[in-house]
Amino acid sequence: MKRYEDALPKSICILRLSAIGDVTHVIPVVLSLQEQLPGVQITWVIGKIEAKLIGDLPGVEFIIFDKKAGRQGYADLRQQMKGRKFDALLHMQVALRANLAAALIPAKIRVGYDKARSKDLHSLFINKRIVPVPQQHVRDCLASFLEPLGLKAAPPRWHIPLSEADHEFARSHLAADRKNLVISPCASHTLRNWPADRYAQLADYAIEAYGMKVILVGSPAPFEAEYCTAIEGAMKHKAHNICGKDTLKQLTALMTEADLVVAPDTGPAHIASSVNTDVLGVFAASNPNRSGPYNSLKWCVNRYPEALQKFTGKSVEEARWGAKAEFEGAMEMVSVKDATEMLDRWMAENN
Repeated sequence: MKRYEDALPKSICILRLSAIGDVTHVIPVVLSLQEQLPGVQITWVIGKIEAKLIGDLPGVEFIIFDKKAGRQGYADLRQQMKGRKFDALLHMQVALRANLAAALIPAKIRVGYDKARSKDLHSLFINKRIVPVPQQHVRDCLASFLEPLGLKAAPPRWHIPLSEADHEFARSHLAADRKNLVISPCASHTLRNWPADRYAQLADYAIEAYGMKVILVGSPAPFEAEYCTAIEGAMKHKAHNICGKDTLKQLTALMTEADLVVAPDTGPAHIASSVNTDVLGVFAASNPNRSGPYNSLKWCVNRYPEALQKFTGKSVEEARWGAKAEFEGAMEMVSVKDATEMLDRWMAENN
């Protein structure tokens, strides 16, 4: 008869390519695996950009899958998987691209999503499923991938390795004599973005009411640079605009040492939450209770129920969990007053 310990996997491959926020949610899974299965061999197939954030996580072999490489990306993955066999695959992404990548990963146990959350032929590439849980946050969903292996779900605990140089970069841009407010205004889906002039009004209020230093951050993408410039131009007071001038590691260090981050439904909000910095979330196009910054749900302005009702005619209870309200005008349902009142609440608790 097999002992319980012998039945537990000794080699595990995680497949989660993107995006930044979701990849951040997988970190607790890695940490929990290392705690529950000392000595387990972990391989993570990950996207190129995402690897820049966590590709040096201790005790993990990272295999970078370049989704922009087309067929060559799959050929490279096939080559790297040659002669290998994992005890288990955690197939944490339902997109067709990821399902095709999963087909190249040899594993005895293949854990995937429950039927309700499966799409793009996901079910063909798995042989075990996570338990369906209604109205579940994405982090908790990913944490539950350990349960079909006979393990406990991963608790919300994070670690993103940073260098002293990363922290020095952060300190060089932060004020030592007042609170620092980092605004990361852009989501990958533009319909999740709050108007630039409203960010500007919130930033001016933070400076006038509380003397905060406001730092604008974003990727080097032209759209994000233009958005930060538009916020800066609409402000009465001076903001410190470093959009496109930091790496993901430097951004993480900046958020580690900042007092508060303002962001919509975007990866940097999850980075901030993972380093225990509060996030004033701006939500209407998506549901913060599903995809908001996990440790800061109480600080999210949530106009999602109103936006969903207005644009789809459904309540949160009637709509499919995870349904978006990504429509022109949805994010405008979050007023400047909503945000400044939330800032007041946060200041009252953190002053």
